[in-house]
Amino acid sequence: MSQLAHVGDVLAVYARLFPDKIGARDLEREMTFHLWCARACRLANALTGIGLTKGDRVCVLAYNCVEWLEIYAAAALGGFVAVPINFRLVGPEIAYIAQNCEARALIVQDELLDAVESVRSELPVPAGNFILFGSGRPAAGYRAYEDLIAQARDTRPDAPFSVDDPWTLMYTSGTTGKPKGAIRSHRGSAMLALVTEVEMRLSRRDAALLVMPMCHANSLFFFGAFAYCGAACTVYSRKSFDPEHLLLTLADGGATFTSLVPTHYIMMLALPAAVRARYNVDAVTKLMISSAPARRETKLAAMEYFRNSGLFELYGSTECGWVTMLQPEEQLSKLGSVGRETVGSRPIKLLDANGDDVPPGETGELYSCNPQTFDGYWKLPEKTRQAFRGDYCTVGDLARRDEDGYLYLVDRKSNMIISGGENVYPSEVETMLGAHPRIKDVAVIGVPDAKWGERVHAVIILHDGERPAQDGILDWCKDRIASYKRPRSVSFIEEDQMPRTATGKILHRVLRARFETGG
Repeated sequence: MSQLAHVGDVLAVYARLFPDKIGARDLEREMTFHLWCARACRLANALTGIGLTKGDRVCVLAYNCVEWLEIYAAAALGGFVAVPINFRLVGPEIAYIAQNCEARALIVQDELLDAVESVRSELPVPAGNFILFGSGRPAAGYRAYEDLIAQARDTRPDAPFSVDDPWTLMYTSGTTGKPKGAIRSHRGSAMLALVTEVEMRLSRRDAALLVMPMCHANSLFFFGAFAYCGAACTVYSRKSFDPEHLLLTLADGGATFTSLVPTHYIMMLALPAAVRARYNVDAVTKLMISSAPARRETKLAAMEYFRNSGLFELYGSTECGWVTMLQPEEQLSKLGSVGRETVGSRPIKLLDANGDDVPPGETGELYSCNPQTFDGYWKLPEKTRQAFRGDYCTVGDLARRDEDGYLYLVDRKSNMIISGGENVYPSEVETMLGAHPRIKDVAVIGVPDAKWGERVHAVIILHDGERPAQDGILDWCKDRIASYKRPRSVSFIEEDQMPRTATGKILHRVLRARFETGG
């Protein structure tokens, strides 16, 4: 019986059909499809040579760079599971993921080596399976990435394969305060690629500029879609976002598509008109705005500046892939909506607390059923069970539907904060802050921020006799949690001022309403 091809399969096809076409690159280097496939095969064979077998997990910690594209392809070719780690995480967070997934290898960029070294003794990775790449000097106890590739065969690995095998394990923070590993199979990834190509009318003539981190689902999913149809992928390999440089790259780099969060658009559109006028972005024909709610004025300004581009908007998740999509021609008539079901999806259900469908205009928990949904949470059968009602999956988001079937998000999960496109879960930050010796109780909320959409704000009750001191608490957080999760501001309140339910649970929504207007 024939099976769907995985990304390594299609890469091998395009290496034969278009050997000299540029397939993968970043801002410094580029690879033809032939070279990309050869290096991915070499890496897969090298990983097998150091003892990895089918299903073994390979953690990857790196900034955006072209190596991500060959690592993801090598994982598919070798039958391994790629486990991307957010480069913003600190040592203990990295150790938790490596331990939880029982990593058998770790590939790290030299600029992030210190974070790994700080917890290396806690990692389950065998001593000979630490791999380092970058332009710096070799480090003791690490294999050199380029040496491994140079010494391995470039023939395709003879790895057993099933379309239902896992390809990636994407760790997404959860309301328990610990990340959960979402298992994504080759089948789900291939179906997501095909759905994206249909919805956005992609072809081999397109070219993607992947700006979002390659450790995120957004860039991974779009990489899969463009690679699957033989379109070129460029990784935007800068560690910080420079809006003018991005415009320059879009004007000169040949990209027809990019996906950005609202903050990116806001920063680009805030550039002086004379600066924006220097760059001709007419080659860009498709834009995605996602990962956070987008304001009406932001979308209108983006459509005006990128005059040749259709603006798409979607709702999705690491677990469910793309759930809805709003087409360019619908932007003006349905501003505020995230669209309707993507191709191949069953009808979305909006359910009340009793599991009954809610009527149009009323809010319910969103359940989707599509061919790109994940296979469950790694080693968390109860969490997996809670995510599904039969074949339908939820990540806890609330939405309403209008009479035309368009979906509108009401809450991005119950308390989640979205800051610059990054998901921050209050419970994780609250657990960290709760360990501070001066803090008696704490609630973490998102408050409006002109640049980032939301910023992390801590509402703190101190132990009796302690004096408020914001700077000391903010400094205490620096080495304990990733920078994008840290509180940027603090409010101190008395115990009787903390809103709670009858059972003592903190009412985050009441705090948000209070502090949105300055507390």
